[in-house]
Amino acid sequence: MLTPADFRALIAHRGTLVIDGALATELEGRGHDLNHALWSAKILRDDPEAIRKVHLDYYLAGADIATTASYQASEQGLLEHFGMDYQASQELIKLSVQLAQRARVEANEQIYPGGLPADSASSRKLLVAGSVGPYGAYLSDGSEYRGDYQRTAEEFKDFHRPRIHALVDADVDMLAVETMPSMPEIEAVCSLLETEFRDVTAWVSCTLKDAEHLSDGTPLKDVLALVSRYEQIVAFGVNCVPVQLVEPALRHLSSLREGSTPVLLCYPNSGEIWDAGSKTWSGPKPYGHAVSNQARKWTAAGAKLVGGCCRTGPKDIEAIAKALRAS
Repeated sequence: MLTPADFRALIAHRGTLVIDGALATELEGRGHDLNHALWSAKILRDDPEAIRKVHLDYYLAGADIATTASYQASEQGLLEHFGMDYQASQELIKLSVQLAQRARVEANEQIYPGGLPADSASSRKLLVAGSVGPYGAYLSDGSEYRGDYQRTAEEFKDFHRPRIHALVDADVDMLAVETMPSMPEIEAVCSLLETEFRDVTAWVSCTLKDAEHLSDGTPLKDVLALVSRYEQIVAFGVNCVPVQLVEPALRHLSSLREGSTPVLLCYPNSGEIWDAGSKTWSGPKPYGHAVSNQARKWTAAGAKLVGGCCRTGPKDIEAIAKALRAS
């Protein structure tokens, strides 16, 4: 497990790190049917090698961080949709980590055919981040973009605990607590990490109502103040939000940061609109060929981790990586 000090040293050395892009989008593009409540977790069960290949392609495209196929793989969801008991669900979640780890080995072999350089300063350090999706993703009704569900802190903790346990047990480098739309859920997860997973390093990323508010209406300044109290939370920002919101949100967060607060991150979707009923995307795709220019704007606005979310792919990540490394 990467420690907060390890993470800060890596950021200080590299300047920026590149997060991978969408998993489900890429799997669909390769012919897989993800019209299921568990999305990519269905492929995790049915065709895990397809997931390993996507991770490998993202690493080779320039991603420093692969996020595991566990976003939708909660114990509760796996029980309801696949009939898996606790042990079986733990093993499937661990498999999501193992697939990314295998892809990392393959990527290093291809990037450094003669073996990793003795001078680690000249090599990329490829990481695996365990994806922890929100309770709203389990509901499969689009509420991860609204944050309008109500649960107690203990209910949130009970929901997230088994998946986090499996990811940590499988030796992820860090956790990606992502697409979080709700302040009470973020509070519960941060508390859970502090009390039960003290050696875990994590980032927290949110969906937005607008450039200054979480999806549930909470001011981002309040969310930043909350996560800044936890040394384990090393990065904070936004994901699966339209590209148009990213730069203003980052500039707003940058204006609020003080001292050793978490570094900022972003990995937006393509800008299209998600219809939870039909499970389809529609509308214009402003990402297009301007993604490299967008990435430069995001780092100028303070982001230290940059990538893509829904409807992005290896070509987008390659463009981001080239743009950031050129600058």
